[in-house]
Amino acid sequence: MKKNILYSFALLLSAVCLFSFDLPKGWFPSGDATKSYDMGIDKGMGRDGKNVATIKSNAKKISGFGTLMQTAIPDQYLGKRVRMSGYVKSENVADWAGLWFRVDQKDKRAASFDNMQDRAIKGTTGWKRYEIVLDVVQNATNLAYGALISGTGQIWFDDIKFEIVENTVPLTGGDINILQEPRNLDFED
Repeated sequence: MKKNILYSFALLLSAVCLFSFDLPKGWFPSGDATKSYDMGIDKGMGRDGKNVATIKSNAKKISGFGTLMQTAIPDQYLGKRVRMSGYVKSENVADWAGLWFRVDQKDKRAASFDNMQDRAIKGTTGWKRYEIVLDVVQNATNLAYGALISGTGQIWFDDIKFEIVENTVPLTGGDINILQEPRNLDFED
C-alpha cells in the first residue's frame, strides 16, 4: 500500500513538472482567459535547442485569450518607427495566435496597436519569423508587447527584437488616430 502511494505521488509530481512552466523573468500572464492557459519557459524547445516561451491551453473549450507579456519605458523609441520581430511556432491552434505590440500614451490610451489578427497564426506551423511595425508617438508613456493565443492550442515564441526602422517601412497595425477636431464628415477625402 505504501509503495502504491509513493508511486502515485511520483507520477503526479512528474505530470505536474511536465505540464507546468516557470515564467520568464520580466514577463507576466494576462488576458481575459488567463487561467485557461499554462505559460512560461519550455526548456530546450527553441529553434536552436535553447529555451523558449510558450503558451499552452489547459482547457478543452476556451472563450477568450491568454497572453504572456512585458511592458517597457519607450524613451529610446520616442518619435521613431519601430519594428518588433520574433519567431513563433504553433500546434493545433484552433482559433488564432500572434505576436502583439501596443504603444500607450497618457491616460492609458493606445496610440498604435497590432495583434496580427488580420494575418493570424492558425493550426500547426513550424518556426517562422513575424514582424509588427508601429510608430512610437513622441508623447508615448509605455510599450506593451508579447504573444497571445485565442482558443485552444499551443504556441512557442523566441528571439523577440526591437529595432528602429526608416519611415519608408510600412506600418503593419493601425495608428489609433485621435483627431483634434472632426474631419471628412462628408466622406469625400
